[in-house]
Formats: sequence, structure tokens, C-alpha cells
Amino acid sequence: MTDTVGERRPAGELEASVLAALCAAGRPQSAAEVRSAIPQELARTTVATLLSRLFEKGLVGRAPGRRGFLYSAVADSHSLTARRMHRELDLDADRSTVLARFVEGLSATDEAELKRLLNGDGQ
Repeated sequence: MTDTVGERRPAGELEASVLAALCAAGRPQSAAEVRSAIPQELARTTVATLLSRLFEKGLVGRAPGRRGFLYSAVADSHSLTARRMHRELDLDADRSTVLARFVEGLSATDEAELKRLLNGDGQ
């Protein structure tokens, strides 16, 4: 993916920015509205392409608007972050090692929270 100044950026970072903007908006947004809400300087067509890809992945909903589509997040930002974490985990064949490395990097507070959730004391 290339932004308007020619710098290559990973699609994941751009998709995350678009999803964050949709979650923060709290209402359906056009590609132009999303473009103005994200920190990256992207062409409107780039944002429209990202939104179409996110729709195809089931991460955003869309409905006809006056000029094009209006997009909305299908889940809250926490659910979207969890989905990204699952996707990353799925990329490696050795899930056990990936999980072990993840847990090794947790703070004591996060480790205690994870233990609490695994014991069924969570949300």
C-alpha cells in the first residue's frame, strides 16, 4: 500500500487506523469522513479500497449513502484487537511457542489478569 507521499505502509497499520476511526465515530462514515479522521495522509481512493477490503473480510458493514457507501464497524475496538491477535497466532504453526513467548512478555498485572480470565472469572 502506498500513501500520497509515496511511502509504503503495511496494510495492517492502515486497516487498524481505518477501523479505529470507524469505532470512534460511533455512526456510519463515508470514505471521505474516514480519510479526514485517520492520521495518515491517504488518497480518498486508497481509503475506499481499504474499506472495501475490510467489508470483504467481514470487519465492517456498509450501506448505500448519498454518494457511495457508508461504513460502520461491526464490533468494538477491543473485539477487533482480539481478532488481530488471533490472526497473528494463526500465522505460526507452533502455537505453543508463540503463546509461551507472548506470556513471557506480559507484565505482572497482565499475567494476573490473564490467569483470572482463564479461571473463568472474566467477562
